[in-house]
Amino acid sequence: MALLRVDFSSETLALGTSMTVVLPERASTQIGITGHDTAAPPPVLYLLHGLTDDDTAWTRYTSLERYAAARGLAVVMPQVHRSFYADETHGSRFFTFLSEELPAVVSSFFRVSTRREDTFVAGLSMGGYGALKWALREPHRFAAAASLSGALDVAGMQQHDDRPHIVELLGRVFDRPLAGTDDDLLHLVATADRRELPRLMLRCGTEDHLRAANERFVAACREHGVDLDAAFGPGAHEWGYWDAEIQTVLDWLPLKN
Repeated sequence: MALLRVDFSSETLALGTSMTVVLPERASTQIGITGHDTAAPPPVLYLLHGLTDDDTAWTRYTSLERYAAARGLAVVMPQVHRSFYADETHGSRFFTFLSEELPAVVSSFFRVSTRREDTFVAGLSMGGYGALKWALREPHRFAAAASLSGALDVAGMQQHDDRPHIVELLGRVFDRPLAGTDDDLLHLVATADRRELPRLMLRCGTEDHLRAANERFVAACREHGVDLDAAFGPGAHEWGYWDAEIQTVLDWLPLKN
C-alpha cells in the first residue's frame, strides 16, 4: 500500500485542510493494446474519525493499512475537526465539504472507482454518526455504510446531555433543535425510502457509554423496516475494540474480487 498525507486547499471551507489516504499497489499492471493500464480502479472506503481524533487516527491506532492491502481497497480519511460532519451554524460547511467537494478532490487526485457498487463509508463515534448521516442523506452514492460505537442520537444528546462541553459544542455546531431535521438520524431512518438504501451495519461495545444511543437507532430501524446488520459485544469506547471491528466491517463490505 501507499500511505499518503495530502494537504490541500478547500474552497468550501475556505482554508487549508488534509486527508490521509491509503492506496493499493499492484504487483504488475495490465497493459492494453493502447499502452494504457486497463486494470479497474480500486474500490474506495471513506473512513471517518471521531470527536477527539483527526485524519491520522485510523492509521496510527489500528492496522488499517494492512487490512486494506489484503483487500485491494483504497481508504480516504478526511479531517473535519469537531464538526459532527455538519454545516456548522458558527463555523464551516463540513457536510458540504464531505459530500460534495471531497469526492471530487479524491477523483481528481487519485485513480479510484467512482461507481456506487465500489464506494463505501464507515466511521467511529462522531464518525459513525457522520457515516450513517451521509449514507442516509445520499443513498445513491454508497453500496454500504457502517458505524462503530456511533454517536447515533445527537438530537437526544442535545435534549438530555447537560455536560457543559457538550452543550457548548452542540450549540456552536447546530444552534437549533435537531429533532426531525436532516441531522437527526432517527428522523432520516423514519423518512427513508428503504428501496434506495445501501447496506447498513452497526457494531457497538456492551460497555460503551453510547450503547443506549445505538440501541435507539436499532429500534428505529426495526420500527421502520430498515435492514440493519447490528450486533453488540464485549468492548468499550476504545481503539482495541475498533481495531478488531474494522476488520468485521471490511469483511462485510461487498467487495468484488
